[in-house]
Amino acid sequence: MASANANLFIVAAPSGAGKSSLISALLQRAQEGHLLNAAQLSVSHTTRLKREGEVNGEHYHYITVEQFTQMVLQEAFYEHAKVFENYYGTSRVAISDKLSQGIDVLLDIDWQGARQIKKINPEVVSIYILPPSKEELYVRLVSRGSDSDSVIDSRMQQAQQEMSHYTEFDYVIVNDNFTDALEQLITIVKSHSLGLAQQQVRHKDLLASLLKQ
Repeated sequence: MASANANLFIVAAPSGAGKSSLISALLQRAQEGHLLNAAQLSVSHTTRLKREGEVNGEHYHYITVEQFTQMVLQEAFYEHAKVFENYYGTSRVAISDKLSQGIDVLLDIDWQGARQIKKINPEVVSIYILPPSKEELYVRLVSRGSDSDSVIDSRMQQAQQEMSHYTEFDYVIVNDNFTDALEQLITIVKSHSLGLAQQQVRHKDLLASLLKQ
């Protein structure tokens, strides 16, 4: 699942590492024209309840467990996984449509989903975001002010398990300084837009004129 001039990126991280903020900032840079390709975040389907301020179709596609199960049976998902007692899945059709339009697609998924997708598409670019320390990760989770102590403890335990899979990814970014981490993420995305196939599409007319006898 790919396009001659678009790329599929996986961005994963433990809860609290700053992944969502980095992705949002990257997409803002894309809208401002600072990246070589347009970029969009794939909106996953989930059985998780909608939180205050979230919009269906923008943050997630919120569906029931029954609907999710039916989509799994129909092989509608590129990948799917269970995280914190909720199910998440990535639509095959949505990704294919964006890539065919030359739009880079970012997947905000965990290591389980990343592993599934890399088996299907080894060319996918995978990036893992790490916190600078366990102590800082804990501080960030507490500062959210939205989770109980028991939930935070559960997320810390889950983070320990998730971070052990960082070696399965192509790139690792330590989000100690947000600005530096964002620039590293942008550099990775830009570099994969400069491959031969992408440049041949982007500069088709120029290359033809340069090689014309």
